[in-house]
Formats: sequence, C-alpha cells, structure tokens
Amino acid sequence: MRRETNRTNPISLRSNTITSSEPGSLDNFGDVMGEVKNIILLIYKKFDFNQFEQVFGDILKLFNGHYPGYRRCNTFYHDLSHTMDCLLVTAKLIHGAGLNGIVFTPRDVTLGLISALMHDTGYIQAVEDNTGTGAKYTVSHIERSIEFMKKYLHDNAFPSEYLPICRNFLRCTGLDVKIAEIKFQSRQHEILGQILGTADLIGQMANENYLEKLPFLYDEFKEAGVPGYNDILDLLKKTPAFWEMVKQRLVNELGHVDRYLRDYLRALWGINQDLYRQAIDRNIERLQLFLAAPRPTFHGVRQAHIKWV
Repeated sequence: MRRETNRTNPISLRSNTITSSEPGSLDNFGDVMGEVKNIILLIYKKFDFNQFEQVFGDILKLFNGHYPGYRRCNTFYHDLSHTMDCLLVTAKLIHGAGLNGIVFTPRDVTLGLISALMHDTGYIQAVEDNTGTGAKYTVSHIERSIEFMKKYLHDNAFPSEYLPICRNFLRCTGLDVKIAEIKFQSRQHEILGQILGTADLIGQMANENYLEKLPFLYDEFKEAGVPGYNDILDLLKKTPAFWEMVKQRLVNELGHVDRYLRDYLRALWGINQDLYRQAIDRNIERLQLFLAAPRPTFHGVRQAHIKWV
C-alpha cells in the first residue's frame, strides 16, 4: 500500500510522545471517532459506520451518567479514556491485519469496534446500586459487560447474531482466559478476539499517564478484594513482572497480533518501529528508576501529586 499523504501523524490521538504531532486528544471524543473512521476507511472503502456511531454515542452517555438506569463511571483507572485508548488500538490492529491480507467482513469489523467500546461497561453501576464504586466488580466485570451488551443489543433491536460473536470477543480480555477454549465461529473471529485482548493491554500500558493512574488501579483492586498487593508501592514493584507476563500472553494466547501495529506504521508512514512497545518500555523504565530511588514511598499522596522521573 502506498503511503498516505493527506495525514499528519503516524499513529493517532494522544497527548504523549507516541502521537505528539497530531492536533487531537482522547478527551475530544469527536476527534477519536473521526480518527477511528479514517483508520478503517484506509482498508474498507465506503464503510457504513451507522451502528458504530450509535453505540459510540451511547457509551459516552453511559460513562458520563446520562444513560437511563446507570450511574456515572466512578472508577478512575478503567474509565472512558481507557475505553478510547482500547478503541483506537483496536482500529489500528484491524487496519494492520488488512495490510497482511486478513480481511474481515464489514459486519465483523463493526462488531470488533463495538466490543472495544463495551468491554469495560461492567464497571458501571446501576442507579439503585449506591454501595461503593464500580471497582467492586473488578473480578466479575467481563461477565457484567456481557450482560450490559446483551441488554443493549436487544433493546436497540440489533441482530441476534451479534451477541454470541461479541461475547467471545469480550472474553478475550480476561488475563487468565485460554483463547483455544473459546468456540469462535471462524478463524477471523478468533483474530478479532485476539485483537481486542491485545488492544486492551497495549492501550492502557502505552498511555503516557499509565504510571500516574496505577494508584487508581490499586484502589480498584483493594475495593474488589483482589489479593496479592499489600499497598500501592507493592503494586508498583510488581508491575515490571506484570509486563513480562503480558509480553508472553501477547504471543502465546493473543497470537502476536500486536505486530500489526508495526505494519500499520511501516506501510502508511515509513516507520519501521513498534512505537507502542517503545512507549510501554519507557513507562517501565521510568517506574524502575522511581523504585530504585532511596526509600520510594507515597505517604498517602494521590495521583495528581505523584512526580515521576
């Protein structure tokens, strides 16, 4: 594929070192939608975005507390920004797969994008749920996301065939899920599930605010009773090992589809590097420098006041 000449940035919308040259932001949701459309249209000409646009708008309402029957998102790690991260990486991986001759039906591309939008809806509380925050559903959030999706697809008269496909996609985001045990309808569906599982991990860990948001992740784990972390500092110390585990999962369970990000960059921008992997490595290096400092501690300081080297 020839390199596009009417675009100004090699990756997407972010205010970090990956995408610093693009005049857009994950906080501007119109920018996010526009970028997703641009990415998909480079492979799928005349793509119909009507269903995607409908779900996109409703997910914004849901996270912002304007969707009937649900409270505003009150988890600060698994928030709307993370959903936008995941969506953008999903779109790029779908594009990169296309560059490698892996072509999905327009319907399945739509379902992949919709699944990215819905993958963390299980953190949102119902209006009558006034105890704690959505973080208490950390362990069960995937199944709760599937339940929300089931109700949403039914209430909005989407085809019944969508649910089993999207359900399998969402299950690929579980860290302990064996992909081979999921009964996909096709090899293309398996790849899309692997793409979503990959985008969920890479999207959060490559974010320039990943380290600053980790205390919020600890808060979510603590409320949910997730074992293995004594305090925030303990979670930080274990994060490099988590990244090593993620790297193995990306290859062994998620089919190494993360390589399509590099193909996307090389084909469109002539950049033969995996800038997302580099961003994650930089985050881990920053974290290790912090941990190597004499007596690193937080003393109860919250995210806004944490200073990283």
